[in-house]
Order: sequence, then C-alpha cells, then structure tokens
Amino acid sequence: MIELLRAQSLAGVRHGFAGRKGGVSTGVHSGLNVGLGSEDEREAVLQNRDLARDALLPGGTLVTVRQVHSPDVVTVTGPIAEEARPSADAMVTDRPGIILGILTADCVPVLFADRKARVIGAAHAGWKGAIAGVTDNAISAMEALGATRANIACAIGPCIGRASYEVTADFAARFEQEERANARFFTPGREGHCQFDIAAYVASRLADSGIRTIGMLDEDTYGQPDRFFSYRRSCHRGEADYGRQISMIALTD
Repeated sequence: MIELLRAQSLAGVRHGFAGRKGGVSTGVHSGLNVGLGSEDEREAVLQNRDLARDALLPGGTLVTVRQVHSPDVVTVTGPIAEEARPSADAMVTDRPGIILGILTADCVPVLFADRKARVIGAAHAGWKGAIAGVTDNAISAMEALGATRANIACAIGPCIGRASYEVTADFAARFEQEERANARFFTPGREGHCQFDIAAYVASRLADSGIRTIGMLDEDTYGQPDRFFSYRRSCHRGEADYGRQISMIALTD
C-alpha cells in the first residue's frame, strides 16, 4: 500500500508526499522508487510512477523535470514526454489534471497552492537550489499565472533532518556570508562541523517571500529507512545506488 502523507496547510488541495512504501522495486531500491536516473530496472520505475500517479489522481498526467539543483522554474501547460523533460527544479501550472511531481532523497520538497486563483507549484530545494532562490522563483512564476503571494500556502515534505545533516564549518560559512541571520540554522557538532536544519532554512525563505501559511511535516528521510529513501544514508552504508521518492500536487476540475 502506497503511503501518501498530507499537509494540513494544503487541506482541500489534491496533494501527497509519497515515501518508499508500496511499489515493485527490489534490492536497495525496494519499494516505490520513481527515479529514472537511478540504476533500478526501468520498467519497475515506470510502473512505480504509474502507481504513484494513480494513488493521487487516477487518470491524471504526471509531469516531472530533470532536476539539476538549479533555481529554474518551468510553467507546465500540458503533458511533457519523458525524453523531453526540461532541466529545472520547480514547476507551476494552472491546468487541471496535471500532476506536478518532484523527486527527492534527502532534499526538500515544497508544494504550493493558491486555492482562490487555482494555481499550484512544486519545487525541489537542495541546498544549492535553495540558496539560489528556487522557491522565490516558483512563487514569482505562480504570480505570472494569476496567483497572489498572500494567498499562496506551502507545505514542506520529508527531507533530511538537522540531527542527520552534518556539514562542514566552511559550508555553514557560505550561508552566513549570504545572510548573517542564517547562522541560526546551524548548531555545533563535532570539531569543524555543524548540523544543518535545511527544512527550517527553506521555511524561512518562504516566509521572507511573503508566504503566510507554511506547513512542515517534520519527517527525517535519513532516520527512517523503512519509510524513505536517503542519498546520504545510502552513502554511509556503502550502497551502490539509492531510490527517489515523489511529492505530488494537482488541480482537479
């Protein structure tokens, strides 16, 4: 059975954050691996993507992009063939029946909705995209479709938690150079290292952009191997590859 986590901040909007439960993949990809870039069997990945789609909106059209840790956004107006997926890390649409799908395996998935304007968005916020403004750009792209910033609600899905995300002091310094207040997202760790709360950082970026409603699921992907895929956990275990989970949002008629 596929597990779709919902956010109260997006109540009434068709959305869900899937983990690894359900699906047909085996081995290190066991479960609902939807990553076309993984080394999993292609047919299994395609079947998992269909299962995820049908769990959210049977008959819907799932659209994903080639995620490259950028601040780039695509406005989706119709189906996008798998081989034609553009390189980007966020999508927006105002078309019913289109499912925007973001893949993650520790990075931060963010779903957006302006219920009144009927405009939705989805963003993949790894640290590079987050600091470069991928969520800011997604909001601007939604406004171009008629959304109003004050009416946009967001939800931050499962991602790596502070306790699991060790970074170097130099890494933290990069964020502090961008904005001194970013120091609050890092807590001391072992010598020369810090623990980074990337979900809180992304939430802060959203709030600074004028978003008033921000939900956070507070689910650590690294620390729950039975529920979520995790790139960092796979690296620490010495596994050859890792799966990706999907976060989805759609408008219905």
